[in-house]
Amino acid sequence: MRRQVQLTQQGFERLSGNLEQEYRRLEEATEILQELTGSSDDYDDAGLEEAKHEKIRIEERIDRLEDELNRSIIIEEHKMESVELGAVISLQEIQTKEVFSIQLVSPIEAGVLEGKIPKVSDESPLGKAAMGHKEGDHFKVTISQKETEYVVMSIE
Repeated sequence: MRRQVQLTQQGFERLSGNLEQEYRRLEEATEILQELTGSSDDYDDAGLEEAKHEKIRIEERIDRLEDELNRSIIIEEHKMESVELGAVISLQEIQTKEVFSIQLVSPIEAGVLEGKIPKVSDESPLGKAAMGHKEGDHFKVTISQKETEYVVMSIE
């Protein structure tokens, strides 16, 4: 059995919206393919082949999105005492005193810039290191042989 995917409500809605968009694209691709098939005397036509390949790519994206949504569990919003999946955390980098916020999400949602808060995977070095810490806790992350220390300023 494939492992379940934990998503924020926003992430679930975004993936659902992407799936609906792909369904519409599939309808369009099917119509184009039917038109090309009906009007083409030469089945080796490059346009026809490209349309077939595009339809296959769309079907593959639909399969992937359906699989991810079928395996998904929506993270319930609740008061968090420590850093966990779905948390929006403010961190301060100790050396530079820079303060920034991130949201810890599953890899499927990571990298999406919805709003002002970047979404960082719980499987990334920063995500792994932050998990389980409480406000005021210090932790270190090593990326590309550079160690950086952070303090958890707040958890939402």
